Amino acid sequence: MLSRTITLIAALACVPAAHAQLSIEITGAGAQRVPIAVAPFAGEAALGGGITGIVRADLERSGLFRGLEVPPMSPPLTEASSVSYPEWRARLADALLLGSVLERPDGRYEVRFRLFDVVKQAPLGGVAYTLGKDQARATAHRIADFVYEKLTGEKGVFSTRIAYVVKRGNRYELQIADSDGAGAQTALASFEPIISPAWSPDGRRLAYVSFENKKPVVYVHALADGKRQVVANFKGSNSAPAWSPDGARLAVTLSREGGSQIFLINPDGSGVRRLTSSSAIDTEPRFSPDGRFIYFTSDRGGSPQVYRMPASGGEPQRVTFEGSYNVSPRISPDGKTLAYITRNEGKFQVALLDLSNRQVQILTDSDRDESPSFAPNGRMILLATVIAGRGVLSAVSADARVKQRLSATAGDVREPAWGPFID
Repeated sequence: MLSRTITLIAALACVPAAHAQLSIEITGAGAQRVPIAVAPFAGEAALGGGITGIVRADLERSGLFRGLEVPPMSPPLTEASSVSYPEWRARLADALLLGSVLERPDGRYEVRFRLFDVVKQAPLGGVAYTLGKDQARATAHRIADFVYEKLTGEKGVFSTRIAYVVKRGNRYELQIADSDGAGAQTALASFEPIISPAWSPDGRRLAYVSFENKKPVVYVHALADGKRQVVANFKGSNSAPAWSPDGARLAVTLSREGGSQIFLINPDGSGVRRLTSSSAIDTEPRFSPDGRFIYFTSDRGGSPQVYRMPASGGEPQRVTFEGSYNVSPRISPDGKTLAYITRNEGKFQVALLDLSNRQVQILTDSDRDESPSFAPNGRMILLATVIAGRGVLSAVSADARVKQRLSATAGDVREPAWGPFID
């Protein structure tokens, strides 16, 4: 029947879903933002324009930068222009980005840029990228990443991708988009629920749970060609896939032996091995960045709490102690903090636990948060929250100072997952 069919998109790059673009609203920004002047790139009109605007928007969205408007100048400024540092200080700029776009004889384009520290009156470096016209947005994200890293000392995440599920009527779509919500494409469309997308460490595959067979089944989906493989379709429930840092294994929750317990399994479905053995519900596993431990949710103590055990199996240790409801653990990329959903005065919110000093901070002020996901540099956390009965994506910085809201028109957006760095 048509209502039970699954539409697999064979090539992600071929099927943009323009109607599902996410719009970003910055609802809170960092207090001390670096003022940066991003001058219009000379010749960028040849690429349809937009590079300068995308770079500025990326930097502002981080909450660490404040973009300064720079009017077009004659002659246009380029990366080779002589810089008058006092003039740019008078414009209140701490940093300056200059660049240009040139068309090559082969029909491709070259984007050159240089970054300057106006306060120290010194160049900070630059790069030249060769690209096709359809790569302008991706190149702008790479430029923003360069600027971010030079000025903050940590890698930027503007070139990374996010995954999420949009429900429209009775149709579910697993979407992939740039970190700013642009370029959304459909990886999978179904008339049955899709949940728990999880990126492989190399960013080439997604594991997820689909209900197309009237029960939860774990799949691994190759994004390059749309091919997928059943990983776990055992008796009972198959859910909550999470990749090991080396991509060689998945931790999953299975009820095939009675009760929900955590197992290890290879991405091709072989090598199933049980890790937990309890009469409780053990679920939502997540590997630590070094692969040594697995964090998970369990009610073995009488209420849902976060536990940790060796990735090879062993006695779990309780991690969360504040509150009677703590679920959906997500360990930060540096392994120092743990994000999770806690029930706080009747509200379900994102909390952050410092694993060294045991301090807990509530990061959000919403009522129904779900599915936190760290950016690969650990600076931001992506999550879903329910507002007026509709799911929207939000993002909050790990220090709670920067807040954003990402929403799709006429869609219920859930299950976010932030993808890894891609070399």
